Amino acid sequence: MRAAAVLPDLAGRHDVLVLAGGDAYTALADAWPVVRIPTLRYHDRRPGKRSVYLTLKRNAPAVLDLALGGSGVAMVREMLEAFRPDVLVSDSDGWTHRAARAMGLPRISFDHFGVLVYCDWPMRWTQRVGNWAERLVYRSLVARPQRCIVASFYEPPKCRDDVTVVGPVLRPMVRDLAPSRGEYLLVYFSHAARFWTPTVERVLREAGVPVVVYGAPREGTDGAMTHRPLANEPFVRSLAGCRAVVSTAGNQLISEAIHFEKPLLVIPEDCLEQRLNARMVERLNLGRRTTLRRFSADVLSEFLARDEAFRGHAAQQKRNGVAEAVAAIERYAEELAGD
Repeated sequence: MRAAAVLPDLAGRHDVLVLAGGDAYTALADAWPVVRIPTLRYHDRRPGKRSVYLTLKRNAPAVLDLALGGSGVAMVREMLEAFRPDVLVSDSDGWTHRAARAMGLPRISFDHFGVLVYCDWPMRWTQRVGNWAERLVYRSLVARPQRCIVASFYEPPKCRDDVTVVGPVLRPMVRDLAPSRGEYLLVYFSHAARFWTPTVERVLREAGVPVVVYGAPREGTDGAMTHRPLANEPFVRSLAGCRAVVSTAGNQLISEAIHFEKPLLVIPEDCLEQRLNARMVERLNLGRRTTLRRFSADVLSEFLARDEAFRGHAAQQKRNGVAEAVAAIERYAEELAGD
């Protein structure tokens, strides 16, 4: 979604090669010529709980490819050498960073996870241990880029001079759509297999309001609940017109919900980044956080009773960081290309 937001401006002034894998490829392919590349995925031992063992086991071939500079890295390098870019802009994708490093190509990281790597947060010792492990994985993928851009719905305290923090990076269809206030709840979980549990379904069915669900493994309308397949434009329109949002705690969705002034009830995934996002949702009074285990009719009812107050705080937090991000990318690219 960050790429979709900045590509119109960048492609209008520069030659651009777009590489993506997994869900990013699917999201970008309708609007841009995209080359598919490998990607890594998390895996779970039960709904909502990531498994280090399964993640390592199922990603082992891809990790070996990255570590040894195998066929996937060679493919990406061939494409970069043919395109001859002056700079690489990438999130935490290991294949592009690995190939660019091997070529001596300057790199700019552009993601949200940098809040845990390039910013200084007060943490409990247990959080620091978890953050150390996640930072280690991140570092193994991106090493040390020459410049870093962190996109965030809140302002993290950066700890390096070569880091720029920008506001939410909103794609054009989000920026161009006027919000309205419907009566339905919008429900979206980034990995529905983990979060769409019988308890979650029961609580939502008993909420007393219409519910529109994206990403769950079904389609159609059943009573007050409508299941829709995930698609960019329909999802954004549903987000713009809903009463409130129940979702995981991804930075991009939170940013877009704030733009449309939608209250948020977030259930973070089992990772420090999303737990931090969820904490900031509460701290900024944009909504409230809960867990799969604690999600209940009482939690949902209390959240909906305060939706107007949350909506007012969201209106105060609105910020569009696209121009900031494009300016930072071009400034850094000019600095690095001149080295």
